[in-house]
Amino acid sequence: MNNNPSSIHWQPLNDADTVANEACQRIIISAKLAIEKKGYFSLVLAGGRTPEKTYRLLKDANTDWAGWHIYYGDERCLPFDNAERNSIITARAWLNFTPIPLAQIHIIPAQLGPVEAARRYTNIVKTALPFDMVLLGMGEDGHTASLFPEQHHPHDELVHAIFNSPKPPSERVSLSVTALCCTQELLFLVTGANKREAMAAWRRGENLPIAQIQPTTGATVLYC
Repeated sequence: MNNNPSSIHWQPLNDADTVANEACQRIIISAKLAIEKKGYFSLVLAGGRTPEKTYRLLKDANTDWAGWHIYYGDERCLPFDNAERNSIITARAWLNFTPIPLAQIHIIPAQLGPVEAARRYTNIVKTALPFDMVLLGMGEDGHTASLFPEQHHPHDELVHAIFNSPKPPSERVSLSVTALCCTQELLFLVTGANKREAMAAWRRGENLPIAQIQPTTGATVLYC
């Protein structure tokens, strides 16, 4: 599957702070609409420095936190309290400062190893689909979540066990293309000069991992 540029809205912004602020505002609006419509808002979080800026802004949001349900796009197979885990980074930047019920923060149990963690998280994801919003970043090689170039995964899986990540640690857990595409809204956050080559390849329609994420509802890329 190659990227279809017509399904993506590319929104250039001035700098990383502007990207973070725009993303924050979009998330808050989406949460408000979802909670008004059905009583809850399901959000998949991305790892990385760019989304972390957004999370810090969300600490001060005026929203019905009791209606939020948090999921993760991927996780490193590290001890539960390791500072490099996405769950710890987001907790310290944002979630620890909100009254979201702990039962509604669905952490990937990656400390159990990729196979068992993927099995358990599949059961959680099944009941959550479709998500209201998915946040994704992009690496210099065009990867997103923990879906890397030249990797191949079963198409029928919602959550993959990853054993060969080119970035340490090699063992990870990642939502699949299928799961990430099953969302009402998809927001890509891409910042930094080191991403420009991959961005250009993506816009040309090259078959990067990030180009596989094509929800029927389309997507927006906030970038600088």
